Amino acid sequence: MALKHADPGQVIDLAPYGSGITQAQSIALFKSEDLEVMRLVLLAGREMPSHHVAGEITIQCIEGSLEITVEDVTHLLRPGQLLYLSGRSPHALFALEDASVLVTVALKRQ
Repeated sequence: MALKHADPGQVIDLAPYGSGITQAQSIALFKSEDLEVMRLVLLAGREMPSHHVAGEITIQCIEGSLEITVEDVTHLLRPGQLLYLSGRSPHALFALEDASVLVTVALKRQ
């Protein structure tokens, strides 16, 4: 069964999970023709290996902290901070603490 995504005009709660983060899961919030938005949860010590997407992306830290390595440069991302990446930029994520981030991806039309 497909996950239900948010409808246009629907309010989405992005409050920090707090102590409930260890039970939280990454989720796709919505996907339209031009944009995809996800809430990614990475627990301390977990990583997402280097990868890239075709479109531009932003990664906004909601809670916790993580390192994002873009090519050979590592950035520390803390709550309230946002990182913008151009399309096809290889990047990897490593959670220093239990973390949740909002990821937006601009979808490239073929």
